[in-house]
Amino acid sequence: MISNMKIAIIGCGNLGASIANGLLRREDFDPKNLTLTKRHLESLSDYAVLGVHVQSDNLSAAAQADIVILGVKPYNIAPILNEIKPALDPKKQIIISLATGITLAEMYEVVDPSTITFRAMPNIAADIQESVTCICAQNANAEQIGLVSEMFDGIGFTIPIDESLMEAATVLGACGIAYVLRFMRAMIQGGIQIGFDSVTASQIVNQTVKGAAELMIQKNMHPEAAIDKVTTPKGCTIVGLNEMEHQGFSSAMVRGVIASYEKIAK
Repeated sequence: MISNMKIAIIGCGNLGASIANGLLRREDFDPKNLTLTKRHLESLSDYAVLGVHVQSDNLSAAAQADIVILGVKPYNIAPILNEIKPALDPKKQIIISLATGITLAEMYEVVDPSTITFRAMPNIAADIQESVTCICAQNANAEQIGLVSEMFDGIGFTIPIDESLMEAATVLGACGIAYVLRFMRAMIQGGIQIGFDSVTASQIVNQTVKGAAELMIQKNMHPEAAIDKVTTPKGCTIVGLNEMEHQGFSSAMVRGVIASYEKIAK
């Protein structure tokens, strides 16, 4: 079980902190089993108070961990792997990279080819245990895949996919949360223009978006099926939707998704 594993997050930035927060909210997880590293430790001081090990020594953090999560930027993956390589045990440890665009093959250029290696792409909703995390692996058996899935299930839910889809998963799941937030901001701005103060507009939009998502999840509906329930003939909803489409709403969303994907795929 993940509660019995020692976990090190190397390079604990925003995404690493979200994962750490999700783990710490689990009732069965002991903060003493978590180690966070960062060059400048000031931003991690709150974790130290909780009993989490906070340090700048990546090598010792990796040496003591069962699971090593690499939360660094893509260009730092190879240097960090080279740094911690002397402490890695291919037979016992699991390495998980959160870096966009760094393939398993590129990681194996540094680490032992028998190392159990994963790529994972959660999003910042891990901070409140509502992330979707896509994972892929090499050299991992069903038990190890289950273990990593259990860890990420603790911060939302996990979808195992082929590595060829990891960049697409990054766009829909990680970039996608920013797309939704930008949409929400626009709705709030519209709400202010039609008379609400910003606080009330935010409350209405936040709950509306949450309700829409839960409706899709709980009813297993296609969005258009739910839209049909709202759009009455000659009503205000269909007028608004048609105006958005005339202004390129759906095509802009699709083009944005594709643009992000092309940026990663280069």
